Amino acid sequence: METYQSRFHHEWQHLQDVHVRALAWILSSPSLLDSTSVLWQNQLVDVDLPEKASLDAWLQQLDRQPVALHEALAVHKHRRLGHYAENLLAFFLRHQGVLYAHGLQVHENGTTVGEFDFLLNQGEDLLHWEIASKFYLLVVEDGVERAPDLYDYLGPNLGDTLGSKMEKIFHQQLALAQHPQAQSMLPKKVVDARALVKGWLFYRTASIASAVIAGVSEYHCRAYWWTVDDIEKLAIPHALILPRLEWLAPAQCALDAVMTKDDLKEVLKRHFLSDQSPVLLAIMSKHGNCMQEICRGMVVPNDWISRAQEKRASLRQSPVI
Repeated sequence: METYQSRFHHEWQHLQDVHVRALAWILSSPSLLDSTSVLWQNQLVDVDLPEKASLDAWLQQLDRQPVALHEALAVHKHRRLGHYAENLLAFFLRHQGVLYAHGLQVHENGTTVGEFDFLLNQGEDLLHWEIASKFYLLVVEDGVERAPDLYDYLGPNLGDTLGSKMEKIFHQQLALAQHPQAQSMLPKKVVDARALVKGWLFYRTASIASAVIAGVSEYHCRAYWWTVDDIEKLAIPHALILPRLEWLAPAQCALDAVMTKDDLKEVLKRHFLSDQSPVLLAIMSKHGNCMQEICRGMVVPNDWISRAQEKRASLRQSPVI
């Protein structure tokens, strides 16, 4: 089966700058969610792109001269992947001439009520977009008859679920324009609010990954999750640990930037001695004069599964989606 990585490399392997490649992923990757599902009440959106030749020419030019993008990104300190993705999209929307505001906060009596990720010009009105770039691991309960749902996708650090995150976006964040304080501060009317949801979902096995859970797009970016002990069983020609801000696009790097499987095992051993945070591993293969990602997986501590099972009940609470 063709992987998302192979499709991405076929389309964008000529892009060398890591930020330009991440921007290409933000613009061209499939939505995480199914736009036809009744769960989302027609409140999903995708980026309206120029025709392919025009977009490719623009990205190639940006790749040759990425200073403008780098300067735009340097305005903010990117400690969080979500903020980095936001700023990549803001750069594109500003280039397209449709961006009215990015990160506009609404305050009331000294308290922040909320923040508009994006307000876009649409004639005399405004559109409100929220963007999410999310990474969740599906944990299937043993011996349970019910079908998995969005609340079975857990965050790597067990802080939330895909279901709870979507609840917040669709029931809280997209309603911000209805707040009286937001209406009083905006000179134009917000006529529509939608969510742009991108990311990767991680699965234990290929057979589980092939199933589609209600609300999730059939075409979303799929990957795997492995325990530290699983690494021994995997065929890993070359490995690359991805820093958090490089989690978006499939990796491409120099031939000497990767490590062997033995080196990888040592790096993982040292990491988990002092840090229980999962790491994102790209399995790489030589392609011409560079290395390209052929598969990726979230590597978790060996006790992560038992902790995830214990945490699941409190993370589920009372789903309303």
